[in-house]
Amino acid sequence: MFSFCSDPASLEGLQWLSCYLTTGKHLSFYMSFGTVLLLLAVAAPSALLFGFGGAMAARARFAPLSWIGRGYIAIVRGVPDIAFFMFFVIALDQGIEYLRHKVKCPDWDQPIRQGNDFLVCDIAKMPLGDSPQWIHETYGFTIAVVTFAIVFGAFAANVLFGAMNAVPRAQIETAEAYGMTHRQAFWRILVPQMWTFALPGLSNLWMVLIKATPLLFLLGVEDIVYWARELGASKTARFTDYPHGDWMMWYFLGLLVFYLLFTKVSEVALDRITNRLSHGQATLAGEAQRKAA
Repeated sequence: MFSFCSDPASLEGLQWLSCYLTTGKHLSFYMSFGTVLLLLAVAAPSALLFGFGGAMAARARFAPLSWIGRGYIAIVRGVPDIAFFMFFVIALDQGIEYLRHKVKCPDWDQPIRQGNDFLVCDIAKMPLGDSPQWIHETYGFTIAVVTFAIVFGAFAANVLFGAMNAVPRAQIETAEAYGMTHRQAFWRILVPQMWTFALPGLSNLWMVLIKATPLLFLLGVEDIVYWARELGASKTARFTDYPHGDWMMWYFLGLLVFYLLFTKVSEVALDRITNRLSHGQATLAGEAQRKAA
């Protein structure tokens, strides 16, 4: 990036460090922080949407739909996150390729499953082998987002299901007595009030989601953990222009500071949202606000 970086071997001190920290790999490392933030920005509302759908299904009066909602919550919550992440990513990827294979290669006469190998025709692979690198990265990131949304959506569904049940039943009955339909009472009475009861659980879930972002590394996405491990490992002059010892501890210390600062900012924001939603509500937080006033 700097003009004096043309000959790294002649550099010392701060000049060497400034050139080292502005290499192409380090720029990719800095951009990977954006990847993590983008994951949170997309996965959080997606998980909330899955959770809201799961909670509504679990409360449904139609028994089979209720079984599906409760089963979704129970199955995903009962499986370790890492096991589900590794299974679902492979299953989803192979499922997409299987469907494309059936459509694009109907004349294929060989078995798709051959021992431990999963073989489909070249034009059915996702993404295609000759696709640009950004398509491969976007596809992997999309699979990761879907996986995060489904896993954390089950936890969100459990929180929202409990929050819906926490809203006093008398309020729903009063709304229906005034002529509201069951649907109107749900959207106008139950949903607006449930967020007060759901927010503490959703706040904890948000913190867990932040701490789970290093799982991107297991899914093959070049996130901050990948680059910290790649850049921090010992390098010799044979493999790089900027040789150094094992600096992995310092890179992961930087990640520690990043996550601590991010969670602190999240705590402040969530506290403000909680205070705003608790105003006038029949909850402990709302009661505390009334006494303070």
